Amino acid sequence: MTKISRKDFDIPSLGEAEFSTPLHRVRSEAHADFITDNCRILFDYSPEKVRLALEAGGEPVTMERAGPREKIYFQPSKTICAIVTCGGLCPGLNDVIRGLVMTLNYGYGVRTIYGIPYGYEGFIPRHGHTPLNLTPDFVSEIHQEGGTILGSSRGPQSKKEIVDNLVELKVNILFVIGGDGTLRGASDIVSEVASRGLKISVVGIPKTIDNDLEFMDKSFGFETAFAEAVRAVRCAHSEARGYPNGVGLVKLMGRDSGFIAAFAALADNSVNFVLIPEVPFQLQGKHGLLKCLEERLAGRGHAVVVVAEGAGQHLVNCDPSLKDASGNVRYGDIGPFLKKEIETHFKSINKEINIKYIDPSYVIRSVPAVPQDAIYCLRLAQNAVHAAMAGKTNMVVGRWHGHYVNLPIKVVTVRRRKVNPQGDLWLTVLEATGQPAEFR
Repeated sequence: MTKISRKDFDIPSLGEAEFSTPLHRVRSEAHADFITDNCRILFDYSPEKVRLALEAGGEPVTMERAGPREKIYFQPSKTICAIVTCGGLCPGLNDVIRGLVMTLNYGYGVRTIYGIPYGYEGFIPRHGHTPLNLTPDFVSEIHQEGGTILGSSRGPQSKKEIVDNLVELKVNILFVIGGDGTLRGASDIVSEVASRGLKISVVGIPKTIDNDLEFMDKSFGFETAFAEAVRAVRCAHSEARGYPNGVGLVKLMGRDSGFIAAFAALADNSVNFVLIPEVPFQLQGKHGLLKCLEERLAGRGHAVVVVAEGAGQHLVNCDPSLKDASGNVRYGDIGPFLKKEIETHFKSINKEINIKYIDPSYVIRSVPAVPQDAIYCLRLAQNAVHAAMAGKTNMVVGRWHGHYVNLPIKVVTVRRRKVNPQGDLWLTVLEATGQPAEFR
């Protein structure tokens, strides 16, 4: 996608919405208007971009605002929903599930909500999974736990078999909670549904702990992830200061995007070196990482290094042909590699160091959401329900410039969002750590 246009943000609909929403009472008592499809949010808030669009005789690119519609497509008493969670664990999954169930049940009066166990494979009969009956009582306390009560899995499944199962369960709305691979799978389900002439809405709630989905302020779970990452960084700092020439090395999540590493370093502000996938680095050389680390220890006696899991893959000889179940390249493990290289270097110059390596990845993924994330999860869930009940499909909910919006799946999954090496975030990291812009 080289140039963004207004048409790129069009949201497909199953048809005309004819039923009055049950939310009339709440909105009328609050003297609040409903959202219409003409309510739009600017894609680019730059006054210059707005001016240029108007001068060209057009209008600025906008996104559809999320929220409840006055007329809905599905009749609540006859609506059956399903919820599935896919991919890796992420803080806030249970919050989203709970938010969907509560909004469907209490907001719209939908009584039948299935929880599909273990991701997309839960739709495939040969795996032997039985759908759960999700009720308000069942989900009332799940937000206090990490992980997902539905379980998860990776890898594609037959879209034909998935739709067969949706038909058997008489599902009208499918909510898919997952990352870019999961959302592409959701789009495939939409294509299969359309080819059969079925009226099933598929709405996604985008999940990526790495905060790497395009066209949204942040992804749910990110606030919790970097807050937990800060704990690990502080432990590494304590370990480094506790020994002569102490080095605290922390590996954090971030396959292709270094947001968690960058934010954790800024939040704690005791990190001396941050290594992310977007900024290549060298170990050797006059200005390589090892020489810079050597100088840091000579001057201050301790150092903290934070590395994102996808950084330095050119050093670990990553084989792009090796893929995991989700189709992602199997990255080499930069953490242990870096630890060994640091130890080897200082041994070669006869300098004793004390290095402590911390990898908190699975701990971070599995914790309950912090309050700020919990609020975000609830609002995403509410807006996903509003969109689905209005008959919208092949879309995800997100937040853009502080406003909740409906976004086509194809736009969100077109590429990964990355830290800009010339942007404010990375420049702030360089200022805070004092590290050079390049290790070479």
